[in-house]
Amino acid sequence: MNAALNRFFHLEERGTTVKREFLAGTVIFFTMAYILAVNPSILGDSGMDSTAILIATALASALGSALMGLMANLPFALSAGMGLNAFFSYSVVIGMGYAWEKALLAVFVEGVIFIVLSVSGIREAIYNSIPHNIRCGVSVAIGFFIAFIGLQNAGICVNNESTLVGRASFTANFSTSGITICLALIGILMIAIMLVLRVPGAMLIGILATWGLGVICQLVGIYVPNPEAGSYSLIPQLSAPNFGAIGLTFGKCFNAWSDMTWADVPQFATVVLSFLFVDIFDTLGTLMGCAMAAGKDILDKDGELPKMKMAMLADAIATAVGAVLGTSTTTTYVESASGVKSGGRTGLTALTTAAWFLLSIFAAPIFIAIPSFATAPALIIVGGMMLPSILGLKLEDRDDYSELIPIFLCIAAMPFFYSIAEGISFGIISYVAINLVGGVILLLFGKATNHKDTLLVSMAADHRGAKLLAKVNPMMVLLAIIFILKYALL
Repeated sequence: MNAALNRFFHLEERGTTVKREFLAGTVIFFTMAYILAVNPSILGDSGMDSTAILIATALASALGSALMGLMANLPFALSAGMGLNAFFSYSVVIGMGYAWEKALLAVFVEGVIFIVLSVSGIREAIYNSIPHNIRCGVSVAIGFFIAFIGLQNAGICVNNESTLVGRASFTANFSTSGITICLALIGILMIAIMLVLRVPGAMLIGILATWGLGVICQLVGIYVPNPEAGSYSLIPQLSAPNFGAIGLTFGKCFNAWSDMTWADVPQFATVVLSFLFVDIFDTLGTLMGCAMAAGKDILDKDGELPKMKMAMLADAIATAVGAVLGTSTTTTYVESASGVKSGGRTGLTALTTAAWFLLSIFAAPIFIAIPSFATAPALIIVGGMMLPSILGLKLEDRDDYSELIPIFLCIAAMPFFYSIAEGISFGIISYVAINLVGGVILLLFGKATNHKDTLLVSMAADHRGAKLLAKVNPMMVLLAIIFILKYALL
């Protein structure tokens, strides 16, 4: 069995084992399991049945992760994208008055367009056009983004009227939020110490140990569940799943075809493009960030991600099928970085996560009971693990601002705007603008004076300008234009 898995997934070539892959896939699932509780809650506000959403989410996640593992042999898992599900419910259904069936149709159409773009190689061309330094910046930015999500899930980082974000109180509401913050901090320390001691499975042990401590606190009365305050029981309430509920959402997206008129097309197209834009660049950013974190074990000798087209296609198919099942856009998950940092290097990791998602349908109450404060420490630690990607920057000198400023804007925008796509957008627009405008100015005006002390002459303006222009390929210019049009029109 192990020999067959080794041949199919190339385990030895990537320096991993069946045990390590299984552990990494399990870690990814546990850091993603919150989606089984959150997605039904968010999409349920659109009028959909919560049980049907849970089953659809688990099935779409299992399918997408399995496709990623089998088609691309990459350790990345998929599920319903956060942010996209909120856009589905609150903007499209509630805000624009769409029936949820019609919103699912928009997701399905987006998925079909995605498949076409993936098969044609356009998405792969986009990925390959992005400069190496921007990719490094995306990896670091995802690290900060993951850590920010973890701090929020732990309840440590909260809304603050005066500074937008701030630290939560450790003493206020101690029996609900206060104790869980303390448990999350303990979890961070446990995982960090185990990593220092090189304990195998440190992430998974930390998640389960933090959850276990929470259960003990609930049993002895230190933690008191209060659903109105967003604090729920940490002890699973076992119940038999209602598999028939999937019929309430399965295939319902096609019912919306008959209600479509030509007058609906412009607005419907805008919704589809909005889903498509975020999905494309969230997926690209996640693949870039996680691949850079794995380094040479996944990337080829040129620093490219093999089977990128297959990875994109797996993501696209999962989106289309997920819409048919009854869930919003299914996309590659940034939490996959937790598996990569746990040693996952092949598709066997993703296949393991897929198996866990299938199992979750039968044991949903158990997985739903996993609190966010228990998985948050793993996300925060993984965020820190992404930081070394900054060492991969290739700069001519430490003052190479044509590279440094776009990288910084990418890193800053991603967590601050809570979007991988926004981080990539700011990075690419600034990269193209700085290098194009700077290059043109140097070529046109660099030799306007012969004064030996002028800055432009000292920089060998003509040569410098040509180098700046050469850094920007046509695809990057096209992407920058698309991003600008998106801000202007969508």
